[in-house]
Amino acid sequence: MELYVLILTFTVLVSSEVNVVHEDFELIVVSNTPQQEDMIGFDGEEIVHSDFARKQEVYSLPDFSDPMQAPGFYEQSVTNQQILKGNLDICIKAYKNPPQQMDPPQTSIYAENDVVLRVENNLICHVTGFYPPYLNISWTKNNEIVTEASLSQYRPNKDGTYNIFSTLTMTPMEGDIYSCTVNHMSLKDQPQTKTWEVDVALPSVGPAVFCGVGLTLGLLGVAVGTFFLIKGNNCN
Repeated sequence: MELYVLILTFTVLVSSEVNVVHEDFELIVVSNTPQQEDMIGFDGEEIVHSDFARKQEVYSLPDFSDPMQAPGFYEQSVTNQQILKGNLDICIKAYKNPPQQMDPPQTSIYAENDVVLRVENNLICHVTGFYPPYLNISWTKNNEIVTEASLSQYRPNKDGTYNIFSTLTMTPMEGDIYSCTVNHMSLKDQPQTKTWEVDVALPSVGPAVFCGVGLTLGLLGVAVGTFFLIKGNNCN
């Protein structure tokens, strides 16, 4: 199946009196697949996006940041999608099915916090540097499929590519192996897989042993020295 994507990015640069430049942008993704997105961001941080599954706008910043409100943003996103899908069909015909630009993803997997056995943690699969913004991420635990992972919105990089996060909540147990697999059209049916294994290092006993031996020898030396000192005084 051929994939066609129409991406509109509206960027406004705001410069203050102290020459600090801020970037305000809106990202709209329309494709001939169920994948769609409408997001407003500021200085690389997402402010609000439309959740087309739940049919509502979702605010991403915490309440203490006094985030901007956008009432009616979801309804406007639905309208934008309808208009731009029509434009996408027109563009495809006008440009006679142009070849799709593609950039392959780069994937990494890591734990959000220091790993402690039997203590809940999050595994994060970070995928970046890809274009177009359409891919699938799947997880396994000990070679069994896991479906409870969450997925962030697509976020633009400064070079025109995109990045996305998938987060899996897990409780690490010794020997468990997790994997994150990315499918993107640039990979040509050769998925990119990264693995992560629970490997908690036990505290080393070496330093403690050397410290104990050193302390014992030191005390023994003091005792021997004291013994000879007292014996010498008695002889005098």
